[in-house]
Amino acid sequence: MKTFRIVLVFLLIALMALSACAPKPSEPIKIRIGTQPWIGYGPWWIAQEKGLFAKYGLEVELVDFVQDTEVNAAFASGEMDAANLATHTAIKLFANGVDLKVVLLEDASYEADAMLAVSGVQTIADLKGKGVAYEEGSTSDLLLNYALAQNGMTLADITPVPMPASDAGSALIAGQVDVAVTYEPYISAALAESKDVHVLYTAGERPGLISDVFVVSGKFAQENPEAVKALLKVWDEAMAFYKSNPDEAKSIIANAVGSSLDELATAFDGVQFYDLKANQSELSGAFMETIQDVAEVSKSIGLFETIPDLKKMVDASYLK
Repeated sequence: MKTFRIVLVFLLIALMALSACAPKPSEPIKIRIGTQPWIGYGPWWIAQEKGLFAKYGLEVELVDFVQDTEVNAAFASGEMDAANLATHTAIKLFANGVDLKVVLLEDASYEADAMLAVSGVQTIADLKGKGVAYEEGSTSDLLLNYALAQNGMTLADITPVPMPASDAGSALIAGQVDVAVTYEPYISAALAESKDVHVLYTAGERPGLISDVFVVSGKFAQENPEAVKALLKVWDEAMAFYKSNPDEAKSIIANAVGSSLDELATAFDGVQFYDLKANQSELSGAFMETIQDVAEVSKSIGLFETIPDLKKMVDASYLK
């Protein structure tokens, strides 16, 4: 019995020693992600609602901005570790020297970015001399300039009325302008408010022109590669939830962007989301051709002078 007690004491001491040496649970990695009230970023709000960030050892703060310029400035200044950006915006920042990596293609807009007009405006040619509300530097800017160029026109042919995309539809309804370039949920809201307003032109005229990507700062990616991979897993799991529980998922997204689900009844049909499987082929395939077109249109409207090396901007390695 004495020998047994001695052995037991030694075992307890050994267990205590092992416990002291065992690695302690690591602290969750804190990440600030800049975002905007756009349904294409919806999976992140699903992830937040369903606790997916914590599941993958992340402590994520989704920081909401109203205008593109605000989120762009916050990310470029280092206030955000990552951001949801329009593809042309990511190219612009990269061209201007911002250290970033595109690690995920989130969505492409077809009907969810559009030009709305009053009944007296039926063609792009009818825009000549008309007041057009749009947000400079945003997807609305890109869509407007592309539509004008396709019809042999420029901004000089219209009366530009710069304002946030969130206000463009309201300005149209109030009769302050004849045309508004905006995106969902503001498109659906404007159409529901006035029967005199109709869709004149959509991003579907040039598939892929309007898309969104998830970017991380080069410094953050280098220091936290596993966290970047974890974020991609979070997105994919949120996408799986979206597909298997569409009603609840869309309700979460509608609430996040400040609209009712009824107002966005058709809006989701105008957006194509990309899960990780699609990204594994797109980021090193067709998407590289698309962003070259986006870059050329962006350059033509003066967003930057020289198209950067896009292969250095897009990093598909975290998808492996």
